[in-house]
Amino acid sequence: MRTLLSVVLAAVLCALPATPAAGATPDDQPLPGYTIDNPPLAPSTVGGRPSRVLQGVHEHAAFDIEVPPRWNGELVMWAHGYRGDTTVLTVEPPGYGLRQRLLEQGYAWAASSYYANGYDVRAGVLSTRALVSRFTREVGRPRRTFLAGVSMGGHVTVRSIEQFPGVYDAALPMCGVLGDHELFDFFLDFQLVAQDLADVPAYPIPADYATSAVPKIKERLGLTGGAEPANELGRQFRDIVVNLGGGPRPGASAAFAYWQDFLFGLAGPDEGGPLAREPGRVATNRGTVYRPSAPVNVNASVQRVDPADPAARWTGRLTEVPAVTGRITVPVLSLHDLGDNFVPFSMEQYYRADVARNGRSGLLVQRAIRAAGHCEFSPAEAGAAWDDLVRWQRTGKRPQGDDVSRPVTVADPHYGCRFTDPAAYSTGTRPLFAPCPSA
Repeated sequence: MRTLLSVVLAAVLCALPATPAAGATPDDQPLPGYTIDNPPLAPSTVGGRPSRVLQGVHEHAAFDIEVPPRWNGELVMWAHGYRGDTTVLTVEPPGYGLRQRLLEQGYAWAASSYYANGYDVRAGVLSTRALVSRFTREVGRPRRTFLAGVSMGGHVTVRSIEQFPGVYDAALPMCGVLGDHELFDFFLDFQLVAQDLADVPAYPIPADYATSAVPKIKERLGLTGGAEPANELGRQFRDIVVNLGGGPRPGASAAFAYWQDFLFGLAGPDEGGPLAREPGRVATNRGTVYRPSAPVNVNASVQRVDPADPAARWTGRLTEVPAVTGRITVPVLSLHDLGDNFVPFSMEQYYRADVARNGRSGLLVQRAIRAAGHCEFSPAEAGAAWDDLVRWQRTGKRPQGDDVSRPVTVADPHYGCRFTDPAAYSTGTRPLFAPCPSA
């Protein structure tokens, strides 16, 4: 199956360069085939004084470092999300107002472009770790190092704390791919179930899938007009997708309608190249149970697909699309949008199960936000999560969170209200959800 992510997001589709032999490319240059776009970052003003900004290239990745005038001796690493298959490496500062918040609290921050794009978590993990060392050399050894990341950067975050125990003191993954390979299973499930219910054989995905198969599928499932599927098969499809994405929960039907065209647009044939360009190779629906099973018993009729790259699926090594075990040793606080169907809420449930399986549940707090966008958080939501994580790391007092696993809890009409910013209700996709009751 095509790397479901790259079809829509990548502006330029081209093969990623292979990592050269050690020493073949100078450390302060990008790898062959890549260029860097990292314009000068203007210093922030903190307490009437400018911050100190450092920029450069380290181990083939561009970086930004910012240190406040009165540094508290602690560092926050920021892990960016998916960049598509473009060969231009870029850096971003912490979002959601966190850049200024961190500096005013005395924290330095650092962010890497990673040495490669595509869905390459390995590049994110290694480049972020390398930048910690560069920060130590340029600024000083931090007393504590926190790690925060969004989307694919959330995958980078949770794999990093497992890959390098002792380096990071706490983690804040937001809208993260915490279920690792299960994200690509979800994309595969979406296409296979739609094809099965519509009786449109289309796997492997043909090159003209979007123009030939998708219109037929949408017509037969009654998905061509309005928010509500027009027939029983379409409603079964919606309910299956809702269950795969985290189960019945507030805003789930509206979120399905919001995301359905986007998800159909992610499919395409495997065009070769590295795993980072085709992460869908790790996907499988072997053993997946689809609910509801009526009016069509999809479990008996759907095509079953094995991973195209079983070695990448089952290895514990740090690959481009690595597994996450849940063996955490530091506090982790996560945020996730309830209606996100690009990186669905089920990612939180998979991660919760992994952490619990390892007896580490006391180190994980999760929060649901009532929005349907991808990484749709207000500054208040992100700032509160950051402040609570820091307080937890310092005092040992675990903050409050949401139960993401108990179906009856997640299905409650008011689920997600506890940590959702009421002042942001009129923005973005939040009106897809009923207003929360006032405190």
